[in-house]
Amino acid sequence: MDVVRLVKKAKRGSKEALMKLIMAEKDHMYRLAFTYMGNQHDAMDVLEEMIVRLYENIDQLKKEEAFYSWSKTILVNICKKTLRKQKKLVLIDEWHSSIENERIHLNTNSDDQMEIAEMLSILNENQKEAIKLKYFLDLDYQTIAEMTNVPLGTVKSRIYEALRKLKDHYGGEGNERDRGSIE
Repeated sequence: MDVVRLVKKAKRGSKEALMKLIMAEKDHMYRLAFTYMGNQHDAMDVLEEMIVRLYENIDQLKKEEAFYSWSKTILVNICKKTLRKQKKLVLIDEWHSSIENERIHLNTNSDDQMEIAEMLSILNENQKEAIKLKYFLDLDYQTIAEMTNVPLGTVKSRIYEALRKLKDHYGGEGNERDRGSIE
């Protein structure tokens, strides 16, 4: 698929070209929306809003090859705005059951998902977001930084701090505090 050619057609007003671009990445976009929103209904709502915004603002995209990065950034911003508006709290248990209900595969089995959901409950929202994007959606640091509109160093710091917090809380190899308490 020639992304640049389709983006140029979409900029000239072709809805069909825009839909081809979106449909080519629909699974990734849905998983991203679902990661933030926690249920199918809200994920579909934000995807619809993203499509409208892309159509209305595609003429503002300067680099055609950056279409997917740009569209995912818009999607993340819509998700965050919607969550703020709704003052919606997605409890980790609800998020987990939604994942099972929607049969989203995160490359882990059910026991692993339960364990991961429990572990994430000790992280703050920024850390959870970074961990989900990095390890559930397998995005690189730069992509996460672009999508969340934070500097690359902040993304790395959030992931590092989250992993450190998880290690401190759950222990693991190299936990020096456990060795000192035996004496």
